[in-house]
Formats: sequence, structure tokens, C-alpha cells
Amino acid sequence: MSFISGMGKYRDRILTGAALISAVVIISIINKEWLMWLVIGVMYMTAFYEANQLFGVENNSLYVYALLMWVSVLFYPYPDDLLFIGGLIFASITAYSNRGEWKHFLPFMYPTAGFLFLFTLYREYQIEALVWLMVIVVATDIGAFIVGKSIGKHQFSPTSPNKTIEGVVGGVVIATILGFLVGVTIVDIEKSVLISLLVAVASVFGDLFESLLKRRAGVKDSGNILPGHGGILDRIDGFLFASIALVILLRGLT
Repeated sequence: MSFISGMGKYRDRILTGAALISAVVIISIINKEWLMWLVIGVMYMTAFYEANQLFGVENNSLYVYALLMWVSVLFYPYPDDLLFIGGLIFASITAYSNRGEWKHFLPFMYPTAGFLFLFTLYREYQIEALVWLMVIVVATDIGAFIVGKSIGKHQFSPTSPNKTIEGVVGGVVIATILGFLVGVTIVDIEKSVLISLLVAVASVFGDLFESLLKRRAGVKDSGNILPGHGGILDRIDGFLFASIALVILLRGLT
């Protein structure tokens, strides 16, 4: 079966992807901080639930802490700081009470860290940086899919058997080129190329990390809220590593 004729079975995936992109475009045009906070927050709480399932964590009080943390994001000027503040509080309470399981902090590392940096990216570098991030991550994902399905032969990692070296390299190259075209409007040429490349690589490993969690949990998808894609984590896994990488690189190189 040729690549084109085989696209029919990805109908739900394509339609859902198109709907998500349309929603992102509309939200980006409106470009209001409260709306961005609300939308990302809904995604965060859903992803937080999915992560708890993957980690095998059963503690409903964690959702209260996660919600309080996200509410704090709206008022505290440096959202990524909250990750470390939360870690200090968790360690202090655990040490004082001599109770609690360390695995309960895992969902506050993943996916919380990625979402905090995602909102930090928007707050510090505006909507243009979010568009840059989206172009890189989406291009990496779609590029790897198309190239991998077309010419992929060599397995990239046993963690995700369907990923091929050819697909990953193709996705990163495509993402670097397209990312450069957006990034050059924000930073200079050399930095745009370097940052796009490194963020694309981070995106690949964000995807791979979620695959590892699903494999260890014995599930195919993190959820079923998105037809053809699975859960929220299945759709934004690359963003969770890439957002951290982009914020750090922008701070360090610009």
C-alpha cells in the first residue's frame, strides 16, 4: 500500500489535528493572557490526571495542589519558579511528617514543569515565541511521521519501535528549516538555526519519554479525549520538553 493510499486510516488523527490547529490559531489571534492561562490550565489539569494514571499515583489531594499551583501562575510573575517552590514545600512537609510517598511528586515534575515553562515562554517572550515553539514541535512530529512512513527502515529506539532513525532525522531537519523561518524574526540567523535544531531534538525526546511511561504502564495511549491521538499527553508530549529547552536557550543565548 502506498503512503498516500494509506492515509485514509489516519482520518481521525488528521481531522483532530486540523481542529486543534484551528483552535490554536484563534486563541493566538485573540492573544489575551487570561485566555492563554485558562486554555493551558485546562490542558494541564487533564494532562496531570493522565500522568497520575501512568505513574500509578492514587491521591486525589494532588489535584488540589496542582490547581492551586496553576492559580498561582496567574499572579506570580515567574511561573517556572513555582516548580522549585513546590518541590521545597513537598520535601519540607514530607520530612516533617515522615509520611508521604516520593512518587507523589512525579506528576509535579512531569507534566507540570513543561506547562510552567510553556506559560513562562508566553509571558516573557510573547505569542511569537509560542508560535515558534508550535512550528518546531509540529514540524518535527509531522516530518518524522511522513519521512518515517516513506523511507524509514532503521529503528530509532526500543522504547518506541515505530520510530525510525530516518524519520527522526527527517523531522528534525524539516523542523529546523521551518523553525528558522519563524525564529529569525525573533533572534539573529545563527541563533535561530541553533535554537530550532536543539528544540526539535528536545521535542523528539519529549515524545520518547511519554512513550516510555506508556510502555511501563502497559497502555497504548495516555487517554482517549482526542480522537486519533489519544490523550492530551499524547498530543503535547513533545511540547513539554521543547518548552523548557526554548525558554532556557532564549535566556542563555539572547
